[in-house]
Amino acid sequence: MSFWRALLGRSAPVKPDLDALFGLPSAALTLRAGVGLTPTGSGSVAFRAAEGAAFADVERDVTALLNAGDGPPVEQSTDDYGYTWLVVRGSQAAAGESGGELVDTDITGMVTDLHAVNSTLEANGYGPSLLCSLVGFTDSGGRSVGLVYLYKRGTFYPFAPKSGKQRDNALELQVEAAIGDDLPMEKDRSRWFPVYGAPGL
Repeated sequence: MSFWRALLGRSAPVKPDLDALFGLPSAALTLRAGVGLTPTGSGSVAFRAAEGAAFADVERDVTALLNAGDGPPVEQSTDDYGYTWLVVRGSQAAAGESGGELVDTDITGMVTDLHAVNSTLEANGYGPSLLCSLVGFTDSGGRSVGLVYLYKRGTFYPFAPKSGKQRDNALELQVEAAIGDDLPMEKDRSRWFPVYGAPGL
């Protein structure tokens, strides 16, 4: 830390560690065993689309790359705040193979796709446009949780929406406690921003 940073109490911004996304399959196993949450098979990346042909070309290339596989086509939507979401869906296991739940290899493949979207935008100079990535989970009681990766912080936090734009704080804390050894969790809970209506949740 430099003298001026020490004097002014400022720290260098955290460098995003996209490889942290590869901790999600392990976290998924922990959530299944400890909390009863299983992956929904959907994940998404949110970013602020930039104007111009260069960004449009990168966005088109990313979508084409993801659609080249055998999985469902990538979906795109725009939320009320103007962020674009690319939604990646994994395939479900056949009934009877694993109780109809998403198999672990599927979430691994989906995480690889999410990593590809983030890293491609970052490599082309659009890292500042990235907001977050999200992987959805649910349980037999219908509760939903999204594990949200904050690109600029390099950390995760759980978001558990309830009806009426409320959130299940108790479930969020339970998830945080369960996967703290699997993922770098965001310690500043004021940054646990709600992402109501996020696709993939």
